[in-house]
Amino acid sequence: MQKTHCSVVVLISGNGTNLQALIDSSVSSNYKIAAVISNKSDAFGLVRAERANIPTAFIDHRDYQSREQFDLALIKSIDSFSPDLIVLAGFMRILSPAFVQHYQAKILNIHPSLLPAYRGTDTHQRVLDAGEKEHGVSVHFVTEELDGGPVIAREKIKIEPNDSVDTLAEKVHAKEHIIYPKVVSWFAAGRLHMQTNKAYLDHDLLPETGIEITPS
Repeated sequence: MQKTHCSVVVLISGNGTNLQALIDSSVSSNYKIAAVISNKSDAFGLVRAERANIPTAFIDHRDYQSREQFDLALIKSIDSFSPDLIVLAGFMRILSPAFVQHYQAKILNIHPSLLPAYRGTDTHQRVLDAGEKEHGVSVHFVTEELDGGPVIAREKIKIEPNDSVDTLAEKVHAKEHIIYPKVVSWFAAGRLHMQTNKAYLDHDLLPETGIEITPS
């Protein structure tokens, strides 16, 4: 894999297991995590970052009267690290249009469903309630539409008769930790980009459901 100097800022709100997967992968990959920023001071992901000697920042959204004001403060903090890519890893905030436009085509998110199905929250319970046979995880570019940006890659899991919300969450998390670093490395290598609200890999237009990743 060709080495690049792709600088990444990761935004988190919680435990940071996807962040840990990104940190672990970055050691031998083509991107570097320049900073980790959280809107919660007790997010364990900040500890993970500090253990890896990655700069951290905490910006409390409760200190701002509006989502837009918080996002402006967030932009100021992110821009101080001059990143090439913003990665959302359990960042539990809806981003304002101004934020998305500022980093247009440079924000990735991971979502626990097979997009475009089951946008939003409580995906594990919803797929069980619907009697689905498959579930999974998707990585997509972020646009102003919630969970509506072009899908880059997905990986499926089979829903077993005895699966619960907890077992599905565990299965999906395991897939997340593999697929997210892979997609970040594609971006870092210059292989992945978004144009006119569509995702391209190696200059090929990706389908609406992105690339289907098969377990190795």
